[in-house]
Amino acid sequence: MQDDLLNMTVTDAPDIAFLRGPAKRLMIGGAWVDAHSGATFETVDPATERPIITVAAGGDADIDEAVIAARDALAAPSWAKMGPHERTRVLLRIADIVDLHAEELAIIETINVGLPIAIARRMVARTSEVFRYFAGWTTKIYGETNPSSGDLINFTLREPVGVCGAIIPWNGPIGSLAWKIAPALACGNTVVLKPAEETPLSAIRFGELLLECDLPPGVVNIVTGFGESAGAALVRHPGVDKISFTGSNSVGMLIARTTGGLKRLTLELGGKSPNIIFADADLTKAIKAAVAAFCLLSGQRCIAGTKIFVQRDIYDDVVSGVSAAAQQYPVGNPWDPRTLMGPLASKAQFERVCAYFDIARIDGARVATGGPTARGTGYFVQPTVYVDVDNRMRVAREEIFGPVACVLPFDDEDDAVQKANDTEFGLAAAVWTNDFGRANRVARSLKAGNVGINCYPASDPIAPFGGYKQSGIGRELGVHAIDSYTEVKSIFADVS
Repeated sequence: MQDDLLNMTVTDAPDIAFLRGPAKRLMIGGAWVDAHSGATFETVDPATERPIITVAAGGDADIDEAVIAARDALAAPSWAKMGPHERTRVLLRIADIVDLHAEELAIIETINVGLPIAIARRMVARTSEVFRYFAGWTTKIYGETNPSSGDLINFTLREPVGVCGAIIPWNGPIGSLAWKIAPALACGNTVVLKPAEETPLSAIRFGELLLECDLPPGVVNIVTGFGESAGAALVRHPGVDKISFTGSNSVGMLIARTTGGLKRLTLELGGKSPNIIFADADLTKAIKAAVAAFCLLSGQRCIAGTKIFVQRDIYDDVVSGVSAAAQQYPVGNPWDPRTLMGPLASKAQFERVCAYFDIARIDGARVATGGPTARGTGYFVQPTVYVDVDNRMRVAREEIFGPVACVLPFDDEDDAVQKANDTEFGLAAAVWTNDFGRANRVARSLKAGNVGINCYPASDPIAPFGGYKQSGIGRELGVHAIDSYTEVKSIFADVS
């Protein structure tokens, strides 16, 4: 596989109008504007390492303008007084226009993130699904009438939180922005979106499409730039009522410290997810899923199943099976529809993942397949499987965010649960067994927000998504997202 990666030729991206022309600008108050400083930065194609286009680098002044625009839109009758049925129509229009431009958005996601085009198409399709799901919620955000006595009536209302700062990651920006913008708009909030500096292009194109959806100016604003400038300014801005962040634990903790708990927070952070295979499992199915669990999106997803725990009786068989399947996993040219794993998203992430090969070797882990790839063009890393791993090693404890997995043995059910829960993370987990009683016991015992039984957990707009422990605060998607984007007001009325 290493030779295949070195000899691979990546075809050029399709020529689309969006990727031609001057630097991309900021969307503030329904208009495209330059950053106050005039600063820009360059985006890069991770498959070819070639520049794509320059983008405006927003800072404090631009965030301030965007927040003012969002607060003005929040008060404007065109948004604040918009009825739930009209808000449904707006969200459905957004979903429809995403579908209309689905291929273009997938191309942008592939060239900027390195996602295989087949995966990017699926991600864009899920984006419109999220907007349609939350379009149905606008008419169902109910309050309550509480028991009361005499001439006193007590009832509750759910009202918008206000201006929501949304900070999305670089590993799947088109999907991430939908998770944050769709529920925020359904509940009547306004949004200032800060995309990751590595992959801002699909968010910018999405902003262009929003302007065709009759969304009042300022309801959604998009400020591109760097985390330490635009992102930090958004977090600390007094006009922002809520921050929803998806990204690393270190940045999530910094956000929590900066806000001091005085803003509403949703933090979707990292993971080091256990994938537990018992001896009575369907090994063919479990092995195939285990490889996909740590290779999909080049391992750059927070729920990646990077710790494969295997009952000792079948350990050698599973190691052999996982290694063989990893060697055959379709890695390569992201424009080939057969490819399932493209490059890592940036040079910085490539270097970070490659550093773990030295860390694992020094700690005593052994490579079953994969390992360091001699440097060619593009930020490609082959699927890598480690054995002889102790649960205390860094390669077993830290989120690598690349296609790297460890296979560790366990003895029995109690041992599996103890080892799986021995982590600071708690985002996802899976258990493979044909004993349903055991599956139920283990699933209930795992300290994780998303658990699969004889499958690896995925996401669906209907289901809440989030983690235990240091994997985050709050939940996205489902009814729980409605809770996080609304405030509950209790009203007492004397009707005597």
